[in-house]
Formats: sequence, C-alpha cells, structure tokens
Amino acid sequence: MRPFTADDYAARLQRGAAQARDAGLDGLLIAPGPDLAYFIDYLPVAVTERITLLVIPADGEPSMVVPILEHDSAAEALGAGSVHLVDWSDGTDEYVPTAGLLAPEGGYAISDSTWAMHLLGLQQKLPRARFEAMTRALPMLRAVKGDDEIERLASAGAAADATFEQIIHVRFAGRTENEVAADLAALLREHGHSQVDFTVVGSGPNGANPHHEAGERTIETGDMVVLDFGGLKDGYGSDTTRTVHVGEPTAEEREVYEVVRRAQQEAFEAVAVGVTCQEIDRVARRVIADAGFGDRFIHRVGHGIGLTTHEPPYMVEGEEHPIRAGMCFSIEPGIYLPGRFGVRIEDIVVATADGARRLNNTSRELHIVD
Repeated sequence: MRPFTADDYAARLQRGAAQARDAGLDGLLIAPGPDLAYFIDYLPVAVTERITLLVIPADGEPSMVVPILEHDSAAEALGAGSVHLVDWSDGTDEYVPTAGLLAPEGGYAISDSTWAMHLLGLQQKLPRARFEAMTRALPMLRAVKGDDEIERLASAGAAADATFEQIIHVRFAGRTENEVAADLAALLREHGHSQVDFTVVGSGPNGANPHHEAGERTIETGDMVVLDFGGLKDGYGSDTTRTVHVGEPTAEEREVYEVVRRAQQEAFEAVAVGVTCQEIDRVARRVIADAGFGDRFIHRVGHGIGLTTHEPPYMVEGEEHPIRAGMCFSIEPGIYLPGRFGVRIEDIVVATADGARRLNNTSRELHIVD
C-alpha cells in the first residue's frame, strides 16, 4: 500500500481551493478533525480551547493559524510544506491573526467540527463575513475518493469480512450481547483495525432498534441477531452488517430476511454514475414497501465512508447530488418489527465507471449459528 506523500496533500489543497471557487466562496476554513487530516495530515495532540484553523483561500497560499507551542508539531505534518504557518501566543487575541487571513465581507465554508466558541469569535471580528457549515456548502468535498483511498477502504472492508467469517463460528446461544460484541472488537483489532467505532449486537427484540447498544441480554436459540460493526484501519473506515439466526428460523423470519436481501441487491444494481443519491434509497425502499413492510424501514439506506465511518454522500430522499465514480458509501436496508426482531444487511460499495464494486464480500445469505 503506497504511503501518502506531500504531493498528495498539495493536490488536495489545490482541489479544495478549486471547489471553493466553483461554489462562489472565498475559501475554506478547516478545523481539527477529518477535514484537517485529509488536507495536510495533521491533528493536534489535543483539541482544546486554543484555536487551530487552516485557511484555504479560493485564490492564494493556504495558511494555518496554530498556537506557538504547537508550531513544531504542525510543521512536521506531511502537508505542512504547502501551508504558511501563522503563530499566536497565549495572552493574545487569537482571533486577530485568524481574521487577518480572511476577507472582511467574504463567504467561507467552515468545518462541521469547528468549536462554536471559535466561530463566534470570528463572527465578532468579522461581522459582515458569511460562514456556512461545510456539509451544507460543499457536501461532496471529500466524497470522491482517490485510488489510494479506495485501496485503504477495501483493506478495511476485507478485515471486517474476515471478522465476520470468524464470528459466525463462535457460540451465540447462552452468551450475552456484550460478550459477542467483545469478540467482534477483538477480531477487528486482530485483523488490523487501530480503532473500533461500534459493535452493535441486537438479539431478538433488541434487533428492532437499528442502533441498539450491546447489553446484558442473553442470546437465545430462536433469536435473529443483527451484527453491525466497524472502525478504522490504516486511517480509513469499515462498516458492515450481517444478520444471523441462532438455530433454525421460522418461515416468516426467512421471508423478512429475503425481502431485505433483495432490497440490498437491487439497490446495489441501481448504482451508476449520474444517478442521484436519493434514487438508491428509493430503489431499496420500493422493494420493502411492495412487500408490505414500508413503515418498518425507518432510516436512510446509506452513508458515505472514508476518514470517518459516517460522512457524505448520504443515500437518502432529498439528496439530489449525482453519483460520481470514486464515491464510497454503504447500502444497508433493514426491516424492524418492534418487540420481535430486526434484519439489516450492509455493504460498503464504491461507484465505478460501469456500476459499482462491493468492498464487503461475505455471503448475504442467512447464516445459521449455534
């Protein structure tokens, strides 16, 4: 796997400036978080009340305001060679040098992760400037992944697949959800994850809560169990869901599972360059509604993934951005029957010039576990 280089980050800065110009903005304001990691490979040792802010003007040299005590660490970032560092010291007004990098009446997209106190400080210094959340102003800023990013996402997906292939051989019946969740976390780390973000284990009626947190319920024979797990490997995310059954399922359970499997497959087959994001949601939702479960599919069908496990693009009604080659996102329809059970199947896919490629490749048939 080729490491990212200073040239990669310089190219990202240039693309960011171009996107700001195309959107009619004067620049981008990038706070610590995934956006800053994306543009210059830098995260402060601790995100505190001290402002760190990368300014990417639509035209001109990028600059980053940093506390002087963190200057050396910032200068070591891979992408720092393309950025002018502007120091500020404790006891001074940090918003003076920051505001000095901005147009007094300019329009800027600002990272969603920016602390409110910093945005309010800038607004006080520049009352006529306009600030807009990055997700609203440029939701597709990081949505199209490069080949090196897709390689990392594929590696993370393969690690999640390897985790699933092992978890289906552990015992479920008689063990708690927390115990199975701990197994999932350990396996993700065994397969190279540096960070585990979530290990949803929703057994029986708990599976009807899409974001159920694993608890002390003891899994029983006859339970449907939703397993949704992922995290970060080599800096990029994994996220997959499979639903298993402890012992033989009923005819109804098989029917519900098959509806979800078919919805997921048809949504995957609908992915194509130029198709709107909302259309993927519509395709899956139509299958489930036609089967009589429309009111039990209670979330969007997908979300983007990259440096974080949830980011644009979102596959949801109202999202009219067209799919572009290189976009990576989940397809995860589900049916949730309160008090009884739930079913969800999720893969990460990447849009290609001629359709889509799955980054999760374990079987989507219903697995029977002990």
